[in-house]
Amino acid sequence: MKYEKKESADGSFTLYSKEYDECYHSLKDGAFREALYKHVEPAFSLHKKTHLRILDICFGLGINTLTTIYYLLERQDFVRSVEIFSPELDRELLEQLRSFSYPPQLERYRHILEYLIEDKVYRNENITIELFIGDAREYVKELHAIDVVYQDPFSPKKNPALWTVEYFQDLAKAMHEEGILTTYSIATPVRLALHEAGFLVYEKDLEGMKKITVAAFKKLPLKEVDMERKRARSTSRALRDEDIKKS
Repeated sequence: MKYEKKESADGSFTLYSKEYDECYHSLKDGAFREALYKHVEPAFSLHKKTHLRILDICFGLGINTLTTIYYLLERQDFVRSVEIFSPELDRELLEQLRSFSYPPQLERYRHILEYLIEDKVYRNENITIELFIGDAREYVKELHAIDVVYQDPFSPKKNPALWTVEYFQDLAKAMHEEGILTTYSIATPVRLALHEAGFLVYEKDLEGMKKITVAAFKKLPLKEVDMERKRARSTSRALRDEDIKKS
């Protein structure tokens, strides 16, 4: 079996991937809380649009996507509709989701997962979701005018192809000029890669959880990280595609 079920700190469940030797979510912060407070809530709060185009990297267990729907319908009253685009390389994983134990806040949206597993598309009057089975690097190049990116793949150590300067450059091309990127990673090489790809880099403190990185092309009401100073003082460097090819 490639996956092992794990309970996280907030009572919600995640899976451990034996292939990547990592869990899909932080056991300490909690799968549902991580999705809500590290991605969905910051992204929604930093936007002034009533319609958001969201790129969820990668679909995984679908918790980021389902939490977005939960937040849209139950927790806020400004955003009226969303389009969600999400790549997932592991086709076998999707079959695990039919019997996966979701938190009660998300269980009511399980029918959406069934549509996605079967048809790879879900639509209603205010929600559109496209699930792409394949390489996220190639999929990103097909997108445009993305307002929000949930940068949430496995870690740079386990999945380096989704953390390089070149990858973030492709993301930048796919994003709207007002776009926001959220990620759990606060590693200096990740922030340097974002900086070299043209992003301004910010950090956001979260109560009772690890801080996160937020990146954008515009000034945000968050603490900006002085990346030029960090580059000058750090021995770390941004990961590039050529580094992966050499390894």
